[in-house]
Amino acid sequence: MAASRMKLELSRMVQGSGRLGVLTGLGRTGQHSLEVPGCLLYTHCGTVPHLTQDTLHTLNTLPSVTQVTLSNIAEHQEVLEEFKDGFKKFSGLHDTVLYCSLHDPATSFPTGHTTYKTVSVWGSGGRIELTVEKFMDLQKTIQPDWYQSMADGETWQGNTSRKRVRKSVDRTLAHLDECLLLHQKSQELEGVEVFGVVEGGDILEERVRSARETAKRPVAGFCLDGLQMGSMDQALRTQLITAVTKELPEYKPRLLQGVGRPDAVLACVEAGVDLFESFFPFQVTERGCALCFRFDISPDPERAVLELHKERDAAGEMQQNGDDNFNDQTQTSFEMNLKDKRYQDDFRPLVEGCGCYCCKNHQRAYLHHLLVTNELLAGVLLMIHNTSHYHSFFVALREALANDKMDLLKRRVLGERDGQVRTKE
Repeated sequence: MAASRMKLELSRMVQGSGRLGVLTGLGRTGQHSLEVPGCLLYTHCGTVPHLTQDTLHTLNTLPSVTQVTLSNIAEHQEVLEEFKDGFKKFSGLHDTVLYCSLHDPATSFPTGHTTYKTVSVWGSGGRIELTVEKFMDLQKTIQPDWYQSMADGETWQGNTSRKRVRKSVDRTLAHLDECLLLHQKSQELEGVEVFGVVEGGDILEERVRSARETAKRPVAGFCLDGLQMGSMDQALRTQLITAVTKELPEYKPRLLQGVGRPDAVLACVEAGVDLFESFFPFQVTERGCALCFRFDISPDPERAVLELHKERDAAGEMQQNGDDNFNDQTQTSFEMNLKDKRYQDDFRPLVEGCGCYCCKNHQRAYLHHLLVTNELLAGVLLMIHNTSHYHSFFVALREALANDKMDLLKRRVLGERDGQVRTKE
């Protein structure tokens, strides 16, 4: 394979605090870049849920990389083959880098359908079984700028046996080797980057073996799979990620799949993760909630004095906060449930000082009204705010790393939000 154009240029790297830099050389021509730590733009078939392209691009701080998933696209393979010009043009995406992953991170999928030669994705029409050949044919049809290799990722459940985890690692490495071989022979995929997938469930030795072997292959970066919310507590997740990243080259990016909650993001950045999927705002929106956690680390002096008494020394809470029972229907303490009656006469914006369209033009009471009357506009306004708030959090995260303010950021994120002290979920 040709040398990867994608390069991670690190400007700062502090053990136990994270990596700060820029991922350059993105796209077929290499003209795009992405700041890290950062996140991708989550979409359903190339569209951010609830938002048109025009509405989406009124937001600031949007990432340059758009994520699509085979679980949403695989059933449209014949149409895309007939179209011939790739998914980016098919879906009207412009001036973005297209990344294709296997599964939708916001949706759980049935397990038990993986074989030695195949994996399955689940679309609106049911299960679609993929061999490596079919998987690679899909990549040729989609024409992404980068994609994750096919992987056996069904070992995230806590009761998975050591034997099954070992098989998962072996199969994923075999799939990667086959994908790389077919990729090298493909003219359509020239200039496209491949990310190897690190598996291993909750078994440290298998995680390390998977990382070590994947790092030997000519991949542009790494997807850390099977560590998603609900699969394990944060202390174990951090331990596994720390061990894995020690086996990976420093100059290649690490993308963590299935983790989006702010407290988990902070812990995983400190363990060495560079990139995340931004599905969390969508899940919050679907619950009828608005993100309201704080991340302001450079407030004006007067505000800082007024809020000083509200601070909670929560630096140690991150490791203690388990998420064993977390799923996409569980409200977290990082959001407010606007269906609650208390908001029916609350005329404040969702978040004071937020510059998004929703907060500048509407009140909590109006969003409450839209939600209880099942108006479609509720999802639009909530998605505008939640997307803006979440991506702004990553801007603050990079600022904190650059200015040695990670402890302050953790106190902000884990402290009081909307007058309610964060409790253990």
